[in-house]
Formats: sequence, C-alpha cells, structure tokens
Amino acid sequence: MTTQESARAILDHVGGAANVAQLQHCSTRLRFNLVDDAKADEAALKNTPGVIGVVRGPQTQIIVGSGVSDYFREIEKLRGGRRASGAPARQRLTVKRSGSIAMDFVVGVFTPIIPAIAGAGIFKSLLILATALGWLQTTDQTYQVLTAIPDAVFFFLPLLVTYTAAKKLDVNIPLALGIVALLVFPSFTTLLNQEGGLALFGLTIPAIAYNAQVFPPILAVLLLAVVERFAIRISPSVIRTFLVPLICFLVVSPITLFVLGPLGFWIGSLLTGAMLWLYGTLGWFAVALMAAALPFIVSVGMHKAFIPPTIATMADQGRESFYLVASLAHNLAEAGSTLAVALRTKNKTLRGTAISSGVSAFFGITEPALYGVTLQNRRALLSVVAGSFVGGAYLGLTAVASFALVSPGAASISMFIDVANPWNLLNAVIGALISMVISFVISAVIWKDSDSATVRMLTEQAGDDVLAEPAVSDGSLRLVAPMTGEVVPLDQVNDPVFSGGVLGGGVAIRPTDGEVRAPIAGVVTSLLPSRHAIGIVGDDGIEVLVHVGLDTVQLEGKPFTALIEQGDRVVAGQPLLQVDLAAITELGYDITTPVVVLNTEGYDLAVLAKGSVTAGADLLGATAKEAAHGAA
Repeated sequence: MTTQESARAILDHVGGAANVAQLQHCSTRLRFNLVDDAKADEAALKNTPGVIGVVRGPQTQIIVGSGVSDYFREIEKLRGGRRASGAPARQRLTVKRSGSIAMDFVVGVFTPIIPAIAGAGIFKSLLILATALGWLQTTDQTYQVLTAIPDAVFFFLPLLVTYTAAKKLDVNIPLALGIVALLVFPSFTTLLNQEGGLALFGLTIPAIAYNAQVFPPILAVLLLAVVERFAIRISPSVIRTFLVPLICFLVVSPITLFVLGPLGFWIGSLLTGAMLWLYGTLGWFAVALMAAALPFIVSVGMHKAFIPPTIATMADQGRESFYLVASLAHNLAEAGSTLAVALRTKNKTLRGTAISSGVSAFFGITEPALYGVTLQNRRALLSVVAGSFVGGAYLGLTAVASFALVSPGAASISMFIDVANPWNLLNAVIGALISMVISFVISAVIWKDSDSATVRMLTEQAGDDVLAEPAVSDGSLRLVAPMTGEVVPLDQVNDPVFSGGVLGGGVAIRPTDGEVRAPIAGVVTSLLPSRHAIGIVGDDGIEVLVHVGLDTVQLEGKPFTALIEQGDRVVAGQPLLQVDLAAITELGYDITTPVVVLNTEGYDLAVLAKGSVTAGADLLGATAKEAAHGAA
C-alpha cells in the first residue's frame, strides 16, 4: 500500500475529513483533534499499513515514523487543508480528562516551537566548537553576527510561545503578540530597569527580565482568550474592529504587568528549582532513574510535560543536566536493543523494522523503535531499561550537561560541547556508548522469536509465519497467549462446561487488555455473529477455541470488534478482536477467557505459563499423542 493509500485509509478510520477539527504533526506522529472521538476506529488504524501505533487521549495520535510529513501532506490534500466545520463534542469534565486537556495544551504550545529552539541550540553549539578549535574568535564581528542568530530565538522565545498559545486557543494572534511584546520591548525594559524602577498609576511594576520566559506569555494569552470572547460578545458589530482590541489592551496588559508576568516568572523559577533540587538531591541516581523510566514515559506521551521546565532551566542556567542527559542514555539504549533484535530475529519484516528504527533512535528519534519493536517485546524492553539505567548512571556521575534543547543522538551530539570543560562531550559520548552496548548485548543474549509479541504488521504483511513455529521434530507445538492478563486454571472457571472439560482441556486468562490475538497459525473456522468466540484449526489439525468472557454471547457482539473474517488465514500473535472489557464488566459479565483445545483427545497438553502472561508469550504446549508415544 502506497503512502497516499495509507493516508486515505487513516483519514477514513478517524471518521473522515468532516470529523477532523485540527491536524498537526511532530517528528513521528500525526496528531488529530477530532470533532467526535468515538468515530475513530482504533483497531482499523492499528492495522493500516504504515501505522506503527495509536495513542488515544484528547488528541488521537497516530505514529507513522520518519515519513510523518509525507502522510501529513497527503491527508491535508485529501481534506483540503481545512478545519472541519463542526465543534468538538462536549464531554463530561473529570479529573482525568482535565489532566489530558492540560497535557494537550502543553503539547500544542511547545511542540511547534521545538524545531526553532533545537536548530538555534545546535547552531550555538557549533559556534562554540568553532571557537574551541580556533576557527573563530569571540571578538570577531563574524562570530558576533552569527551568535546573534540563535540568541535572538531565545531572547524572543516569549513571542514564539505567544504565537503557538494564541493559535491553540484560537485568539487573535497579532493582538496576542502585540500585548506580550511589551514584556520584551527594549524601550520598556530600559525604563523598567532604571534606578528607582517604574510605576503605573502609582503602583510599582515588578522589574523582571522576561526574555526567554515561557510561562508569562502563556498566562497572558489564557486571560486574553477570556477577555477577547467577552469583548466580542458586548461590542456592537460596527465598532468591533477597534473596540475589541482596545478592551483587550486595557484589561490584559496591566494585569500581565502586575500579576500574570510575575506569577509566570515564579512558576518557571519553581519548576527550574524543582529539577535542580531533584538532581542536586539524588545526583547521578536521578539521571539513571529518569533514563530507565523514559520508555514508559514516552510511550504515553508524558515526556512532553518535561519540555516547559527543561526550557525554563536552559533559559535560566544556560545548561541542563537532567532530562536531556537522561534522554541521551535512553535514545542510544533503544538503538542498541533494536539493532540486536535485527541481528537475532528470523522474521524478515521485523528485521527490516528493527534496522530502520534502530538507526532512527541512534540519531535521536525513538518513537519508531519504541512502538515498532521494544514496547511490543518484553525482552527488548528489559534490555532498554538496563542499558538506559547504566548509561544514565555514568552520565550522572560525570555531571554531563547539555547546552542545546534538542532530542539527543548522534546527529545532535554537539549539544554537549562545553568550551570550559572538554570532558563534557567525551563523557557524553562514553555514556551514550555504554547505554547502546549494554542494551545491545542484553537484547542479543536474551532475545527469542518465540517470546515475541510483535504487532501483526511486522509478520502478516511479510507473509512469513515465524511466530507460529507450529511443529518441531517430536510433533509438539506451542500455543501463545491470546490476551495479556492473569493465568487461571481451567477447573477454576465459573462455568461447568469449561471447568468440567466438556469442550476440552486448556487454560483460562483473566485479561487486563482488550486485544485478542491468535494462539496458533491456521485458519479461522468459526466466528459467530456475536464475535465473542473464535475457533481456529491449526496447520497440523489442532482445534483451538478462544472464548472471550462467560455468557458473553448474550451481548450480541456490541463490545466486540472483529479484525478478521471467518475463513481467513492467521499467524500466531496476529490480532483477531478488539474487546471493550470495561463495558463487559459494567454489564455484569465475567471477562475470564478460556483457551481450549477442542480435540484434546489427540494431544498431551502442558501449561507453560503461570501468574501473569503477556499476549504472544508461550501459554500451552501440545504434543500429538502418537508422536509422544513413538518417542517413548
């Protein structure tokens, strides 16, 4: 499927062009604000060629890797580049949703300005390198002109934040820029810093340097959004053009000078102090712990929450020794782990994905590796955590600092250049290599294709059944867990048909995740209209039933979404169903899922998993009785 065809499929699966209120993208993700979130078909999106993963929240985020700009352009062409006319459906405000909305706002404000900050930071680090090598002198006019380019980006950072915040909140952007520009207007700042200070109506204006600040403009634009809407509502249409901005200037500007500006500066200082306190208190362990936790933080998009305090710290200190340093360890650990998977796996599609995502992680972009390889495979993830922790510990012990705000990797290693301390760059390189080597070695040693829970697109599209491995020389075969959850003995299932072995032997799973995968390779011979149960006949004739929940036939298929059809051929680990477990539980049904071998009389079964199990991991062993007897 071409990029254009995949883009069309993505647009269809999010509910069509009319359901897209806004579309943005970052380095690997398409970020949709939808009119109606319920219209997005997550299962269909995950099965679209080119889609690595889907993250739901206030935004529907679709991870497509380094080709994100191509997908973005194609989708914009298809939807005409216009916002949908509808407004997002109102949803009940809860604590959880409030947090999601706040995070969506942070992402919407800070993500668009990252390229400017990253480019300026790398530019600055290269100038530092040029002076360290003697190619430029700080007294040269050439150096002074060149260094003014990145310095201007950070000096006018409040205006960049104002623009993105105003766009996010849909307020008048020139008006917002005009109000916040006062905070960095040279003539005003000169008066503010004069001896004796500056007063308005007899009240002293706090003398604060707002250049490189991000929170004062955000607070100002939040107030402007309220005032502007109120002013539009009360202003007669014939004079609205000048009356609305006049009201906004008269209300927002003084409040910003006296209240919001100092409050925003205090928030930035507090966050900077918190990060410095954490690093100062826990030292190297804080960096190691953050590095080890980043795979999980990034997977849910929470790493964006570290952008504001990191920017604030960089602006205040000129350097940052916590989040960006930990990210260096994590990024290179992702590269090491995925490249080891590429070396060890026999799956051609997985190998190709691991190579490309490993190279991407090596250069600082980890989402393809995270969503395409490591998060889907616990052994790879374990190696990432180990490599990140050890590499992060070294970076923390050697007090490595970053001098540019950009995703750390081989392409941006100059961000660690410190003229005053040449060892800073060398220690950064050593720490990165430690992370990469340790994760590579661990992943290479412990990797098993048979324990891989890789997404279907890494096996199905290639047409190879590497996950299945249905039979070995002694006639035995392996059934993998169709769901993630807790293993339950079949005789403890609260249904006499299953617990009594009427249908056959096997085991049950009390699931914690609603995705149902194929336990073996074979053909789907039974898929009832209720979609609550699937029967598969394996390549050697074994018949397996996966029955999601007890008595769930009465739900008439409402909580179930089928990803395949009866008669389809499937491979082990391939997604078959998406199940709304919460809905089943709320309706009073037991979600315990029996996995039964219907023709048990022909096999000797062995339970291979106890306690918790991950979808795709070994669950049952089955040995054909004739083969077993012959071997005896």
